[in-house]
Amino acid sequence: MSRPLGVEVRTTPPVLFLTVGLPGTGKTTEARRIEVEQNALRLTKDEWIKALYGLTNPPAASDVIEGRLIEIGLRALQLGINVVIDYGLWGRDERSALRKAAADLGATVQMRYFDLTPAEQRRRIDRRQAAEPHTTWHMTDEELATWSATIRVPTPGELDGSEPIDEPPAGFASWDQWRGHRRPASIS
Repeated sequence: MSRPLGVEVRTTPPVLFLTVGLPGTGKTTEARRIEVEQNALRLTKDEWIKALYGLTNPPAASDVIEGRLIEIGLRALQLGINVVIDYGLWGRDERSALRKAAADLGATVQMRYFDLTPAEQRRRIDRRQAAEPHTTWHMTDEELATWSATIRVPTPGELDGSEPIDEPPAGFASWDQWRGHRRPASIS
């Protein structure tokens, strides 16, 4: 059976690109670059939250939207399409779950970590707030400090893929089960 004109057969496994970092560190800029250069489906949570909730950023909705975007991303990987997940992924458990899901689908993972000094981060956030307020939310210095203390910075082995994927947390038989718990299918 012949394939339609312009349709290419993929000979390499699809890639899941993970952008890791705090707000204002350059994740979305890099995700947009990856989208174009790697022909990847870009899944940016903030764009969905803004479109659905405007000025509010409800945590319960955020978890559900992240989960839905992950499911879309995994389906795209299954279809052989590169995907870039564009949100903080501050927890090692989040990253391990995605690394495992990608591996189960025969995809590879490329993780990108973004870090800035607090002063540069604040400058970029303020610049974005002034230039494009419709794309972001106000963030206080206290919130930024709390988030900075919360993030688990990826290890060099996580970043280069040489470190084995962790086992799921206690109480979960698989990373799929943990993902379903961490990111509920609907707002309760």
